[in-house]
Amino acid sequence: MNNKAMIAVALAGLVGSSMAMAADAPKTEKCYGVAKAGQNDCATKNGTHSCAGQGKKDNDPNEWKKVPAGTCEKSGGKLEAPKA
Repeated sequence: MNNKAMIAVALAGLVGSSMAMAADAPKTEKCYGVAKAGQNDCATKNGTHSCAGQGKKDNDPNEWKKVPAGTCEKSGGKLEAPKA
């Protein structure tokens, strides 16, 4: 097998495995009120900060964390941020 054929086979394998991994990615949902201090995933909806890891207290209802789909409310969280 020449080098071009070997490269083509290697690339085809990588593309195929990447597509398979993307198809098997687990579904997640934003879950408000379950993040521990400093473990939130992103900004708060009320604008108190704009980055992940800046939550100041455990289980703040404005902080969110991605969790496996269907587990948020079972763990005591909410699927929506509290109303202002």
